[in-house]
Amino acid sequence: MDLNKVFANNKTWIKERLSADPDFFEKLSKGQNPELLFIGCSDSRVAAEELMGLGPGEVFVHRNIANMVISIDLNVMSVVNYAVDHLQVKDVIVCGHYSCGGVKAAMQSADLGILNPWLRNIRDVYRIHRNKLNAIADEEKRYDRLVELNVQEQCVNLIKTAAVQKANRDRGLKVHGWVFDVKTGKLIDLKIDFNKYLSKIMEIYHLE
Repeated sequence: MDLNKVFANNKTWIKERLSADPDFFEKLSKGQNPELLFIGCSDSRVAAEELMGLGPGEVFVHRNIANMVISIDLNVMSVVNYAVDHLQVKDVIVCGHYSCGGVKAAMQSADLGILNPWLRNIRDVYRIHRNKLNAIADEEKRYDRLVELNVQEQCVNLIKTAAVQKANRDRGLKVHGWVFDVKTGKLIDLKIDFNKYLSKIMEIYHLE
């Protein structure tokens, strides 16, 4: 890609924004007040704001390989705490997608070097749900189901955190699990029940 084209596109984008709203950038510079935290995959096909039809300032975004929420990853934990405690977002979304390269790599036994410890977290999801997954004969359908179960487990990881539990008690923060179907463009709501999952893990993970 010719990077000069990126800067040309930027100029065009500025003109279009100012044409629609002459005060757009002045408003943008005054700060952000997003209601959503979106934790998605780094995959270049998953453009968070675009697939939700939202614009700058409307969603706080964190992306990593296979949309993981790992307790010892200071990056994602810092994002969660900032969004929940300081930005006071109302909803946290974990959004996976079908045809996820990270999830597919975790299903294989290849040594991928530095990626191994990251993918091990997805393999743990497979281990937890191996009986259900191994019962799916079709490999592609098993792959899609692991994508969904990985989203579910990352939502559970969010529910384990003190910041999310406190915000849920104090102001009704919700956690959602979605999957983006790259073949159709549709967003699929996995309908994660916050209280159901919290009740299952409360004995160990409930935090005051």
